Amino acid sequence: MDFNLTEEHLMIRDAARDFAQTELLPGVIERDEKQEFPKELVRKMGELGFMGIMVDPKYGGSGMDSVSYVLIMEELSKIDASASVIVSVNNSLVCYGLEAYGTEEQKQKYLTKLATGEEIGAFCLSEPEAGSDATSQATTAEDKGDYYLLNGTKNWITNGGRAGVYLVIAQTDRSKGHKGINAFIVEKGMEGFHIGPKEDKLGIRGSDTHTLQFNDVKVPKENRIGEDGFGFKFAMKTLSGGRIGIASQALGIASGAYELALKYSKERKAFGTEICNHQAIAFKLADMYTEIAAARHLVMASACKKDAGENYDREGAMAKLYASKVAMEQTVEAVQIHGGNGFVKEYHVERLMRDAKITQIYEGTSEIQKIVISRSILRD
Repeated sequence: MDFNLTEEHLMIRDAARDFAQTELLPGVIERDEKQEFPKELVRKMGELGFMGIMVDPKYGGSGMDSVSYVLIMEELSKIDASASVIVSVNNSLVCYGLEAYGTEEQKQKYLTKLATGEEIGAFCLSEPEAGSDATSQATTAEDKGDYYLLNGTKNWITNGGRAGVYLVIAQTDRSKGHKGINAFIVEKGMEGFHIGPKEDKLGIRGSDTHTLQFNDVKVPKENRIGEDGFGFKFAMKTLSGGRIGIASQALGIASGAYELALKYSKERKAFGTEICNHQAIAFKLADMYTEIAAARHLVMASACKKDAGENYDREGAMAKLYASKVAMEQTVEAVQIHGGNGFVKEYHVERLMRDAKITQIYEGTSEIQKIVISRSILRD
C-alpha cells in the first residue's frame, strides 16, 4: 500500500491548509465561545468544493477520492473541528448516501445542491433511546399509500438547525425488526417538522446540534431511499464511510494540538533553556509524534481500501477507534506541555481537548467500533 501523496493530493492538502489558516483560524475562539455557526465559511468551503468532495462532477461535486477527503478533513480539523464536522456529515453521511443509494430523481433534486454547499445535509439516526442501538428506532413511518406519515424524535443531530435536507431513519414495520426500517428524505419546512433548541455542548460548539421532532409529517413515497426495508442497511453502510471522516477529524485535532505543543516548547523557557530541551517534554513530543503517525497510517489505509472498492468496515472502525483515542490523549498532553497557559483559551489547546472527546462518541462510540472489529476478526 503506497501512502506517497501525488502532486494532486499535495495541492489539495495545501489548499485546505491555506483555507484553515487564513479563513478558519481568525475568529475560531469567538465562534466557540458564542456557539456561532460558521455560515459564511461554509459557503466558502462550498465554493472550494469541500462540501461535495467525493461526489461525481455531474452532480456538482469535486470528484475527488477518499484520500483527498482525509487530507482536507485533517487540515480543517487542526484549526476548527466545528467546521470540519459540518464537512464530514455533509460528505460522508448525506452526499455519499444519496449518491450511492438514491434514485436519479433524488440526486438531481437534492444531491446537486448539497454537493455545492447551496444546501447543507443532516443525518438523523440517533434517538433518546436509540444511540448505539440503531435497531431500536422509536420514530415511525406509517405507509399511507402514496406517502408515509412520520412521527418521532431525533437527538444530537449535527447541522440540525441549518440543514435543508434531512435523511431520517424510521421504523415502518416493527414485526420485521431491522428489515422493517426505512430511510427518508425530509425537507426543512415540511408541515409537522419542528427543530428544538440548540444543544449547549462541551466541544465543537460552533457546530449546530439540535433535537428534531416529527409530528404527522407527510413524506412523499418518492422520498424513500432504496427498497422497502433498506433503511437499516443504508444507515450501516453510510456510517461505515462516516467513520473515515471522524477518524480524519480526530487525526486533525491530535496533529493540530501536537503542532501547537511543539511550537510552544521551542519558545517557552524554564531553568535556563527552551522546555523542548528537557527530556520530560522531549519524550512527550516523541510519543505524540509516533502515535499520531500510527493513527494517520490507519486512517490512510481505510481510505485506500475504500478507493480500491474493497470492504473497509474493519479498517474504518480501527481508524476511528485508534485516532479518537490518540486525539483525546494527545490533546491532554498538549495542555500539559503548555502548563498554565494550556488552560487559557488564547492558546487553543484547551478547545482542541474539548473537541477531541466527541470523536470517541459520535458516529459510533469506541465500544461500538470494538464490536465491529471483534466480529470481523472472529469471522476470519
